[in-house]
Amino acid sequence: MTVLTARPPPTAPTAEPSDHPPPRLSVKPPGPASGLLDGAWWPRSRDLARELPALTDLLGPLWGRITRVTVNPTYWPDVPRKVPVNGRVVKVGWFRAEQDPHQLMLRSYRVGRWDLLIIPPETGAEAAGRLMAAACDPRIARTGSALIADELDRHPATPAEADPPGRTQAEAWEAEGGAMAAPVAAVDGR
Repeated sequence: MTVLTARPPPTAPTAEPSDHPPPRLSVKPPGPASGLLDGAWWPRSRDLARELPALTDLLGPLWGRITRVTVNPTYWPDVPRKVPVNGRVVKVGWFRAEQDPHQLMLRSYRVGRWDLLIIPPETGAEAAGRLMAAACDPRIARTGSALIADELDRHPATPAEADPPGRTQAEAWEAEGGAMAAPVAAVDGR
């Protein structure tokens, strides 16, 4: 006897459509594995839930479906456990002592593991370009924190490099994912 049951298709979380620009990413060209990093990622904010879907979606065709990401929570205010990406979920973990705070580790079913330098969102374009090139240079075997420290030693950030001309602190805060508090109305004329 054969029994057929009708089951609804499984529901999968979906990412909200985003007007978020594509990720700023640089990866090493194909070839023999060399160095400690496989590339560099320059997120626009410190909001992992918003930044990771575009990154993992972009890397999928290159490295296979990304299934897991780990970070060091030092520079991330909130580390979600799961992030929806196009009808599937990417698991997110964190390691404080074991992982470099300036690196992101990605895993996929198909190929394995990759480590990316995380360039802080507030970094100027010139410094980010230098860091992306260094992370993809097969002759350089440095950790993410070592590359950031080298960059700061060689090219100390100037206020003009850190923020575009005319940008206020409030605008910089908003651009990095912060939110300004609503103004409080004066009470009793104060």
